[in-house]
Amino acid sequence: MNEALTLLSFGEMGWGDTIAWGVFITVTLALATLPFGLVLGFIIALAKKSEEPSLRMAANVYTTIFRGLPELLTLFLVYFGISIAIRNGLQLLGYDIYIEVNSFVAGMAALALVFSSYASEAFLSAFRGIPQGQYEGGYALGLTRFKTLRLVIFPQLVRLALPALGNLWLILLKETSLVSVIGLSDLVREAGIAARVTKEPFLFFGVACLIYLVLAMISSGGLTAIERWSKRGDATR
Repeated sequence: MNEALTLLSFGEMGWGDTIAWGVFITVTLALATLPFGLVLGFIIALAKKSEEPSLRMAANVYTTIFRGLPELLTLFLVYFGISIAIRNGLQLLGYDIYIEVNSFVAGMAALALVFSSYASEAFLSAFRGIPQGQYEGGYALGLTRFKTLRLVIFPQLVRLALPALGNLWLILLKETSLVSVIGLSDLVREAGIAARVTKEPFLFFGVACLIYLVLAMISSGGLTAIERWSKRGDATR
């Protein structure tokens, strides 16, 4: 027991600092990915319900691709694909320079693509749950299409989509562990390094499991509070 506490302590004798840094990277990556995934997912949902056939087809192709590919494969394609695209672009300009993409940026981009493909379905389902009369009421008040969407539809949309988006956030939090394969020092990678050096894999991977569970419980509590806040205007029965 004392040996385990020493290994998990902060300072030169322990790996607490390293694990804490991994937790910071994991949470930061998830929080940085979330807004991009939400905005992109909302845009894709708008395209899916558009009256323009080409937009609907493009949005459906997008979601089919990124919901169908394994997340790890998407991560590899983004990480190596961006590097190749930048190198080829520079060669066209006459520069033969190798540029390696930052693993944090690549991980954020890949996770945002996957998250947005699922978030678009959550938004689309929420759109379908809003009666057509809500749109007509906004137009009857003289609101433009954009203002009707922003002032009338969007607040209801968020409330309806929130449970599904909350589940997607928990999935995103866990999927950040995939970025360890491209060298980002997240929780899983730091735990793996500590396990190999100390020959204590059960201890460090067990601690990583507990940390993910704690993060999930904190997130669940926060999502419950947000959902309760979003329903504060509901009439009591």
